[in-house]
Amino acid sequence: MARARDIDDLPKNDANYTALTPLWFLERAALVHPSRLSVVHGSRRYNWLQTYQRCRRLASALSNRSIGAGDTVAIIAPNIPAIYEAHFGVPMAGAVLNCVNIRLNAQTISFLLGHSSSAVVMVDQEFFPLAEEALNILAEKGRGQYKPPLLIVIGDESCDPDALKYALSKGAIEYEKFLETGNPEYAWKPPEDEWQSIALGYTSGTTSSPKGVVLSHRGAYVMSLSVGLAWGMNDGAIYLWTLPMFHCNGWCYTWALAAFCGTSICLRQVTAKAVYSAIAKHKVTHFCAAPVVLNTIVNAPKEDTILPLPHVVHAMTAGAAPPPSVLYAMSQKGFRVTHTYGLSETYGPSTVCAWKPEWDQLPLEAQARMNARQGVRYIALEGLDVVNTQTMQPVPCDGKTVGEIVMRGNAVMKGYLKNPKANEEAFANGWFHSGDLGVKHPDGYIEVKDRSKDIIISGGENISSVEIENTLYQHPAVLEASVVARADERWGESPCAFVALKVKIDKDKEREMGEDIMKFCKARMPAYWVPKSVVFGELPKTATGKIQKNLLRAKAKEMGPVKISKL
Repeated sequence: MARARDIDDLPKNDANYTALTPLWFLERAALVHPSRLSVVHGSRRYNWLQTYQRCRRLASALSNRSIGAGDTVAIIAPNIPAIYEAHFGVPMAGAVLNCVNIRLNAQTISFLLGHSSSAVVMVDQEFFPLAEEALNILAEKGRGQYKPPLLIVIGDESCDPDALKYALSKGAIEYEKFLETGNPEYAWKPPEDEWQSIALGYTSGTTSSPKGVVLSHRGAYVMSLSVGLAWGMNDGAIYLWTLPMFHCNGWCYTWALAAFCGTSICLRQVTAKAVYSAIAKHKVTHFCAAPVVLNTIVNAPKEDTILPLPHVVHAMTAGAAPPPSVLYAMSQKGFRVTHTYGLSETYGPSTVCAWKPEWDQLPLEAQARMNARQGVRYIALEGLDVVNTQTMQPVPCDGKTVGEIVMRGNAVMKGYLKNPKANEEAFANGWFHSGDLGVKHPDGYIEVKDRSKDIIISGGENISSVEIENTLYQHPAVLEASVVARADERWGESPCAFVALKVKIDKDKEREMGEDIMKFCKARMPAYWVPKSVVFGELPKTATGKIQKNLLRAKAKEMGPVKISKL
């Protein structure tokens, strides 16, 4: 392609052009704030200089083992310092980081490790048996062709020491010992090309094998800055890791915290009590969480909370549409909630419900309704629209016409690993297709109405499960709710509500409660939207706190169709 005309013919050179990568953020943080706390985990504390040295040791130790460009390093760990360090150390060696969801089963993990050809597996001691089982499955499948990866176990003094001893007896190298083999002054090199891959993350594909989302150094750089700007993040922010770092690289806050020279407070186990005590003890200013986690924070028993909050705490939520009632309850407790939306394929959240000063004048409930929308594009996302799925034409800004949410720009993945067919579908017509259905409001803000597969089609009418869920969350007895389609002899499909109550009730009271919930819905929505069946019990969730609708759909299928009333 011929170069477009310009006023000059000045070329790029080493002085004026360098590949974008978030790795430079760490080098700068160590220079500017060498003694500022970077990572805190229990009694362990590191400053930015130490974190930079540890990441260089990791890169050096990997390089010594001939791990570099073209290699993948997998890590199976909760929020601990090692997974934070891997976000820099692995790409500093030129390799690609694959953070594995710790809640997956061995079968799925073996697929991911095999599909990504992971040359190294770093695993937290608690999850060593899981990794071992996954690798055994791979070895059996590979019969003779299988080359076992380098296995590194990460010890944690808060865990059972026997688990670590077991891993070492199986030939794994201890992480700290591995770091000792590396050079803290290692001269790492940035990628020559910013399109080079920095990370690989698998989507929680429920119907088929999970898809490997490949991200570039360039995308990670622009998104790390973008996520900080979208939140108005300040230098030295104190960030609590409630969101797993294995989920979309912690929505890019892993790298962003180095850019903003902030402090990471690690949480192995997320509970409302742990969140409140971290706010009081570490003066936490920011945290991210799925709406389900926010729900546990607002409904925590009094003894687990520390209220009023000692200072303003910023919470970012994404991962599912947050019910306005949960946003309202959070703001009443003094949390400032920023609502974002995105996918693994867009480096995590890539749209934000940007707050407008004029909304401050609205009643709190109205503010929560405005804030429940998914909003506008991040600075790093150049295109966001809602389009007619047949014509690809933008839908009108009427808040009613439903279309598919599509994106384009620097915040979109490179593509799916070794999956040309999925890439063709995802990037059709020059846009990334989210598979989410939504509307555009008169102010241009988008709102998700449903995943394409979550729409309930009853008697030929489309019903949004999200709208029904938002109503269910307003019921005083409801803690969590999820609505799926259930086969219906009369209507084809009808809404089936799965509900977890704030206070458990006896089996014999369930029918009465179900009727009360249906009555509550009837007063607030069209009759055909009202759930025809209500099922009580705990709701299954993913590692990031998303309710697993695929399991609920399977349960609804097992229940069989809603029968035609004989009356």
